[in-house]
Amino acid sequence: MNTKKNKLINILKKAGLYISNHRQYIYSVIPFFLMDLITRLWAYKVDYYPAYYLVPNLFTILWIVLFMGIITSLKGKGSKIAYWIFFIISFALFLTNCIYYSMTSLVFGFNLLELRDEGSSYILDTILNTNPLIYVFAIALIVIGIITGKKLPVNDKCKPKRFLKVFVFFLVLHTLTPFLLGHANNNLKWNNFKNARNIYNNFSDCNKSLKISGLYEYSVRNFYFTFLKPEEEISDEDQKFLDSIYKAEDTKEENAYTGKFKGKNLIFLQLEGMDTWMLTKKTTPNLYNLRKHSIDFSNHYSIYTGGGSTFNSEFAVNTGFTTPISYIENVYSFSKNTFPYTMARLFKEQNYSVNAFHMNKGEFYSRDINYKSWGYDNYYGLQDIQKYDDERYVLDRELILNKTFYNKIFKQQGNFVNYIITYSPHTPFTTEKEVGKILAEEKYGKGNVPKLSEEDCAKMAASETDNMVGLLIQALKDNGLYDNTVIVAYADHYLYTLDDKSILDKYKETSNNLINHTPFFIWSSDLGQLTSISKVNMQMDILPTVLNLFGIDYNSNNYIGHDILSNDFKGYAFFSDYSWYDGKVYVENQQITNGKKMSKNKLDSMNNLISDVIKKNDLTLKYDYFKSK
Repeated sequence: MNTKKNKLINILKKAGLYISNHRQYIYSVIPFFLMDLITRLWAYKVDYYPAYYLVPNLFTILWIVLFMGIITSLKGKGSKIAYWIFFIISFALFLTNCIYYSMTSLVFGFNLLELRDEGSSYILDTILNTNPLIYVFAIALIVIGIITGKKLPVNDKCKPKRFLKVFVFFLVLHTLTPFLLGHANNNLKWNNFKNARNIYNNFSDCNKSLKISGLYEYSVRNFYFTFLKPEEEISDEDQKFLDSIYKAEDTKEENAYTGKFKGKNLIFLQLEGMDTWMLTKKTTPNLYNLRKHSIDFSNHYSIYTGGGSTFNSEFAVNTGFTTPISYIENVYSFSKNTFPYTMARLFKEQNYSVNAFHMNKGEFYSRDINYKSWGYDNYYGLQDIQKYDDERYVLDRELILNKTFYNKIFKQQGNFVNYIITYSPHTPFTTEKEVGKILAEEKYGKGNVPKLSEEDCAKMAASETDNMVGLLIQALKDNGLYDNTVIVAYADHYLYTLDDKSILDKYKETSNNLINHTPFFIWSSDLGQLTSISKVNMQMDILPTVLNLFGIDYNSNNYIGHDILSNDFKGYAFFSDYSWYDGKVYVENQQITNGKKMSKNKLDSMNNLISDVIKKNDLTLKYDYFKSK
């Protein structure tokens, strides 16, 4: 055993990497490793990449090796000075991340320094109200740091060769470590937010980035992305194109609907997979009744993208933009973009509280990060606030029956906007697991469930959402909110998740993008009867329409959609292949494939309009246009 140990020591000596008194140096790395580990464990609610996984620990070890390479290469007191410099910086990062995460459920990012003037008045309150356990850890780390720092040996001369070798060792392994995260997705997929290599490459989700990188790699890489990474410069042509749009005079005018719901509360009800054929008196009586007493937008289309159509709808309704079409980028990766004109921010200016509610955890689609970037007070996920012993969290009724959710939705002080996202009509449509299994056993009893078709299972799941809507309406009545609350209800996408596509053939146009036809209506108790709006529209039109109804002033140039109720609204929907529909013609590859004839000038004009709208959307997001405004 001693022979093997001596051979290893000789190898290290020949390589110039052997350190005499190495035990004292080993002790000195303890506080650095603990600071990283505690920070990652402190963010335990981020249910992604456990602390024992290889990559974050390997990154941390490599950075500590580099720190010690510098410390052990310096002469005299220089080594101890370097130790304390590294310790103080690391300790500051540890403390800042833990405190900020305690208050916001987000780890610290250097981009927050841009808000230092705005947040400076809250620093003292934040420090005083932080979980005291952080300070227990902090004191322990300081004590450990002092003890191990005192034991550091002093070199009698500088050792630059040692540092050079350590640096090369660090550089090689640091370059190779990201490959252990696997391959990044080159194509736009809905679940890219789960791919660790995608997260590392983009570094747009601070919580997940910390979990896969460790404290030191995260901090250095975050600093690089914030301050050092060269930004792709916009061309003069594209800059002029965007400036010509955003600096133009706002031509919108008031109409008969302006301010109709001013001062009321608002609930956005995003209905998972609630296709047009599912919204019937038999299957969904509560939604059917609401729709019969609503402003019904009967020609609404939800843009489907391979990058996550559910979150795409959330993004569209909240920001007025959509997934880029001319280049590959998921919308949940734009969390660091500047969005000053979101639904949340404009309603908060009117003293509304704005909160989001869903079954899924905040890490899914990086909702916790994105909803904060849009200006929400909170994003609440059922699985984040309560541990369920079974899978009943997939039932939409839990959005109302859960006591915490009930109080946060219906017991607020002052005006509110609640963004509620349903889930139950979600794949798989079977009685063997998840929603279908629970509902079928409730209806027929365990062991007595008959064989149901996929269509029957889908309708049963839709009825669960409808059950939630009934509970929602009753809760509004019970809390005196019924006559002062508006519900904006719409589907996130058509039910493309069915395995048996022939079901859709029975109910919809399925040969082109008109399959994206979905329900959208706005209900208020004082509307009385149905008002049907037949103009073609899409998700990006929802936000400006709602703003006008609530009498909230906005600049129509700041969105790609428009107020559907405006007198001069030119209705159309476009899709990810640049095809479009205006209610009269469906155009694909810039040619009419379905509908009435259209003059060449008008066709060319519409093709150019669609192209410009998509260009506006994509360039605005790509170059974060609003950041400099």
